[in-house]
Amino acid sequence: MTISNLSYIADHASSIRLVVGRQRGQVARSSPIADFPDSTCHLRRDDTLNAAKIDAAMIHSDSPSLQSCLTSIFNNLTIRQTSAMSSIDTTTLFSLSGKTALITGGSRGIGKMIAEGFVRSGAKVYITSRKQEACEQAASELSVLGPCHALPSDVATAHGRGSLLRALEAREASLHILVNNAGTNWGESFSDYPEEGFRKVIDLNLAALFFLTRDMTPMLERAARRDDPSRVINIGSIDGLRVPTLPIPTFAYSASKAAVHQLTKVLAVTLAPKQITVNAVAPGFFESKMTTQTLREHYQAIEEACPLHRIGNPEEMAGIAIYLASKAGAYTNGAVIPVDGGASISS
Repeated sequence: MTISNLSYIADHASSIRLVVGRQRGQVARSSPIADFPDSTCHLRRDDTLNAAKIDAAMIHSDSPSLQSCLTSIFNNLTIRQTSAMSSIDTTTLFSLSGKTALITGGSRGIGKMIAEGFVRSGAKVYITSRKQEACEQAASELSVLGPCHALPSDVATAHGRGSLLRALEAREASLHILVNNAGTNWGESFSDYPEEGFRKVIDLNLAALFFLTRDMTPMLERAARRDDPSRVINIGSIDGLRVPTLPIPTFAYSASKAAVHQLTKVLAVTLAPKQITVNAVAPGFFESKMTTQTLREHYQAIEEACPLHRIGNPEEMAGIAIYLASKAGAYTNGAVIPVDGGASISS
């Protein structure tokens, strides 16, 4: 709350005293307000008085008129704070109604889990994948639940990303949510790992994510609001948080996902002034085409390595994405959130 007569208060700071104390019988202390550090309350000309910075039971001044002014200000702030606390509407806190989302790699696996969660939460969803038939089939299935449209493209190439952007701009004026989920893997021994395979993984998992985010930023910025920023959600991996534990050499994959996590933090700071948040999800094992062979060969070992002794369920992946995309996650920025049953901290 900006105080119009703050300069007057600051001029008389030496005569203002705060009785600062805490609940449950702790001893209060009294001191001139001018002596209090910024962490408690620091009044300056053209500044903002924030109730959250005042841990005060009473405000005192030697001047009756100034005392009245300060009491009124503090009471007003307290009322505002109480009102804000009572205005939480849990029926809409996780709603995506009125929002438009684009999900890469949305035709199967984790991307499709997120797409279904978004559609069920009220969003209009566009999914993209390299294979047109699979993309259109997935969109058709999800459109039974709500608006879901296919925009097939290969985001690994500049041409594909450009086509995707033009196709989306032809349909929408702005974009609220971008989910960078498209990814690939390549398993090979250290001595035989091909340069082609390494570059393919890095190009799709990391480079394409960066360039698509940059390309979509103007659309995201048009939808952004101060209290409801646009969102970028990057899909990383627990293998970007730890050294992979299974006997499957995936050098490029784990390196690319670790880079995605760091890039997420850099982009979070870069895009915050545009009111765009950037966060990452680091999934453990979920059923998808990418994990089919791994789960078939190592299912028991994967369950034993997880403190919850199971793999993830679709609603658990959808849930974290809905949180990050909804009002509930509006103030979360630059986070890398593991969704792995604790596997990344137990091995």
